[in-house]
Amino acid sequence: MNRKLYVGNLSWTVTNEELRAYFQEAGEVVSAIVILHRDTGRSRGFGFVEMATEDQARLAIATLN
Repeated sequence: MNRKLYVGNLSWTVTNEELRAYFQEAGEVVSAIVILHRDTGRSRGFGFVEMATEDQARLAIATLN
């Protein structure tokens, strides 16, 4: 299993900090990035969260999915 999780169906207004805070409920977040459109700078509606351990990644999937 990978520690990096794809997160889809994000609101256009979600920030990196909000994404990180949400996933911290499941454990230590190494990084949280909302992917932005390169021309407009607007969110593309998805991102990636990397958890510190695989167990925390599994917990995040189980509890936040």
